[in-house]
Amino acid sequence: MPVATSQQFPRPRTPEPVLITEAAPSQAEQHAARKKRYAITMGIRGVCIVLAAVFHQILWLMLLFAALGAVLPWIAVVMANDGPPKKRVRVNHFDARPDRVLESRPTRVIDG
Repeated sequence: MPVATSQQFPRPRTPEPVLITEAAPSQAEQHAARKKRYAITMGIRGVCIVLAAVFHQILWLMLLFAALGAVLPWIAVVMANDGPPKKRVRVNHFDARPDRVLESRPTRVIDG
């Protein structure tokens, strides 16, 4: 009786492995994501500076874009230095059964 081989029935392969854990992304992936976020934020800052120069006739619009251009570098640095969000871990706390709880008695306090 012939035995089937994997070459006879090839399975489609995905390029990325299946994630079976809840492990955090690697440091390199986190660093790449932070660099990308920083570059995008600084690109938006550049656009705001150019728009402030373009709208120099409209004072309120120029001030808005100039303020964004001044604040966005700080925001970009804060976001770049921020790590991934912490996962909320559910802790299994002990809950005593009501029928097994000790009785509480009034205690006598001695003040000295």
